[in-house]
Amino acid sequence: MIEQVNRRLTGILILHGFTANLESVRELFAPLGRLDLKLSAPILRGHGASSPDSLRGVTWMEWLSDVEEALVALAGKEGKVVVLGHSMGALLALQLAARHPELVDSIILATPPIRLTSLLAPGRPLHFLAPLISRFVDRWEMPTSFADPGNAIIPKQYDWAPTMSILSMFDLLTETTLILGRISVPTLILQGRNESIVLPESAGIVLRSIATPQENKRIVWFEKTDHQIFCDGERKAVVATVVGFVAERLALYGLQASA
Repeated sequence: MIEQVNRRLTGILILHGFTANLESVRELFAPLGRLDLKLSAPILRGHGASSPDSLRGVTWMEWLSDVEEALVALAGKEGKVVVLGHSMGALLALQLAARHPELVDSIILATPPIRLTSLLAPGRPLHFLAPLISRFVDRWEMPTSFADPGNAIIPKQYDWAPTMSILSMFDLLTETTLILGRISVPTLILQGRNESIVLPESAGIVLRSIATPQENKRIVWFEKTDHQIFCDGERKAVVATVVGFVAERLALYGLQASA
């Protein structure tokens, strides 16, 4: 176990989602970079390549290994880290909070996909068919939609994914649901009410299930944004909410955010 004594907030770890890359979270870099904290944003294995074929054979345990390595490196010998995850990255942030509470100061969960709109996803009526379908369907289209496309930043990311990699992401979802009660760090959840990928009830499930004291966890709702919460029309408000939360965490350590 890594020593907890004298650790202080020193970094922010940003985790992108499934089929995405750093373009989906790039709006965070400049504002968070002004907070005098180290910033790390790893590209998860199989992502950021020229083709989604790079995801073939990659499992959720490898994504977890990627983010654990990034967390340990960012925290170093004396630091603690705010972990921000978007979509699947939020599941990985929850995993880190459960596995490494000595290194994780707090978590920011942007659209945590505990319940997906897809009827084939875990916890949904047709999930039992997913393994069967994977025998006949090699890939699934992954279209990106925006509530306000005229005012959105359209990130370049994979527009399809191998079916087996989707099933591995489903496994991560299931495993994360099982460990929610082990999480006790301060938590901010960002959720759109009308998005097309994650059911809004996901935010409430996380809020009720984690062991974080009530005064240290909250949901901030956004009315006009789809799943790409850091790229859609309300992105400035979303980013401002993130920066405000991190500034609050800094203040608790007696530190101030830069102007």
